[in-house]
Amino acid sequence: MNHSMRLAMFNEFCPLKLLQVVDTRFASMVVTLKRLNDQWASYREDDVGKAQKVKDMILSDLWWDNIDYILEFTAPIYEMLRIADTDKPCLHLVYEMWDSMIEKVKAVIYRHEGLEDDQYSSFWGVVNDILIDQWTKNSTPLHCLAHSLNPK
Repeated sequence: MNHSMRLAMFNEFCPLKLLQVVDTRFASMVVTLKRLNDQWASYREDDVGKAQKVKDMILSDLWWDNIDYILEFTAPIYEMLRIADTDKPCLHLVYEMWDSMIEKVKAVIYRHEGLEDDQYSSFWGVVNDILIDQWTKNSTPLHCLAHSLNPK
């Protein structure tokens, strides 16, 4: 599939309204698959090797296990971002949410790797470094003050 074919597919569907994903996500998936269905034959004939590789990957249980794992350890990050990205005042909750989110991510990674809390995980080390770097970059004295003034 070349660039012009991708661009044509994009231009065909870009004026459409975005689909709202609901809890089941079924309807949005059906619509997406129907939109791709018409162009799939032309893509399949474009590069048979690539098409077969994509098909094999999508049908692989290992692929979907990895997707489930990624979704599981990113879920606490996503939940925190959703809570923080509202119109409701939540600045005072950021410290507590952050600590809770880090612990949840660590628990998922350690459970997946079959490690105890006192053991070392190289993957957790990388993820933790990224999270701490983001916290260091985005944390302000205002977060600290809001947390300190929050009556519990």
